[in-house]
Amino acid sequence: MPGEKASEELRRTQIIRAAFAIAARDGLDGRTIRQVASKAALSTGLVLFHFRSKALLILALLDWVLATTTVLHITDDIATIEAPLDRLRALLQREMHRLSSEPARMRIFFEFWVMGIRHREIRGKMQAELDRYREAFRSITVEVLQTEPDRFAHVSAEGLAAVAVSFIKGCAVQSMIDPKHFDIEQYLAAVQGLVGHLAVQPM
Repeated sequence: MPGEKASEELRRTQIIRAAFAIAARDGLDGRTIRQVASKAALSTGLVLFHFRSKALLILALLDWVLATTTVLHITDDIATIEAPLDRLRALLQREMHRLSSEPARMRIFFEFWVMGIRHREIRGKMQAELDRYREAFRSITVEVLQTEPDRFAHVSAEGLAAVAVSFIKGCAVQSMIDPKHFDIEQYLAAVQGLVGHLAVQPM
């Protein structure tokens, strides 16, 4: 019945959110089925009914973290900006703010990345999502290169997208390292000041 299916999906989300809370506090290695069940106010049997094993719960948590971290949403206020370069800048700023505002989520993200070194399925999932995230910038970077050919001479759309994602992830890393003192506005100002001076000058 539709109601039963919806209830099952809600229960799975409840368990995954509990697993996320435990991982945010103790790390991925410190999370057990019993801890997750206690956090979700459920029995261990019910958690295992939905996920069958700790390994499957880890993969479900990874999918949830990726879906809420590496999915690019271009909101109407950004999509309606006329100049492609201004649109890209606004998107970069929004993404930097979004990801740096949740250092615990980013720490778990990078814990999964390290786990992927020895776990092929996790590595494959993360690589595929990061590739999709970078590719999501490509439609904007293509427009930027078309309208700003002199500013971005010898730069490909893929290269510009990769740099954009690098700035965003770098911002997220800094917020994770020192969340109490990280200043997003200072980071953005520093980026703006550095980029022009880092550009290769024509011979």
